[in-house]
Amino acid sequence: MVRSRFSAKLIKTVFLAVVSLFFLYPILYIFGASFMMPQEVTERIIAVKTGKSSQYISFDFIPDIFSIRQYKRILLNQATYLSMFWNSLKIVLPLVIGQVAVGSMAAYVFAKLKFPHREKIFFLYIITMLMPFQVTLVPNYLVMDYLGLLDNPLSLILPGIFSAFGVFLLRQFMTYIPDSCIDAARIDGAGLVRIFFYIVLPMVKHGIAALVILTFIEYWNMIEQPLLFLSDVQKQPLSTYLPVIGENDLEIAFAASFIYMLPVLLLFLYLEEDLVRGIQYSDIQ
Repeated sequence: MVRSRFSAKLIKTVFLAVVSLFFLYPILYIFGASFMMPQEVTERIIAVKTGKSSQYISFDFIPDIFSIRQYKRILLNQATYLSMFWNSLKIVLPLVIGQVAVGSMAAYVFAKLKFPHREKIFFLYIITMLMPFQVTLVPNYLVMDYLGLLDNPLSLILPGIFSAFGVFLLRQFMTYIPDSCIDAARIDGAGLVRIFFYIVLPMVKHGIAALVILTFIEYWNMIEQPLLFLSDVQKQPLSTYLPVIGENDLEIAFAASFIYMLPVLLLFLYLEEDLVRGIQYSDIQ
């Protein structure tokens, strides 16, 4: 009995390790290839035809000669890359902060404040989540054009701040906060704002962490919205520039891609535990 359980656990562990390696391989490949010499990248990545035979992409990500030349070229000789990297941060960071602020306050209203037709209004509010974002691109474009915000980072930040996703996610957590906690705070004389900041927010911190990382990843990788709303290339985020690097300068594309992934990886590692707990609590609820 014990042996069968051990065997089943071993098989499960090996299976999950293989699946994890399968998903991690692209990241490992990009990381390893970013330390290759330009000549090695050309030989391994670009298919080189030699007579009737062809040499195709190699799946070995360990460089023959360790070099940081790609990173030197990106960080010292690619001003456009660094400029667009900061553009991405200037767009995504205010967007994430704004969505957490607006989403948490709206979620608190829908979860704990009672007013007529609350559920119906909330249902209408989250209907936009059922639509692909391509459907809302034209209305958003018309609104931004009317406000005179086209070719301005605010044309990306404002629609993201008022996204329904953050409201929906945080409301799921706040709904299951016991009303007795809020009632006790009211008896002690706490007002609406004090209850929100000192009782509600600490109890949904895992949900906020999940919202931060999911929102950051979604808008860090956006491409269609910047291309539509920002006609000035110098104002566009890095996500729109990576394909250009891949087409024109493949020798530094791997270092450029890894630096681009680094903020997401660091954020995920920092909030990994909160993200897992947030998803678990959301599933239970």
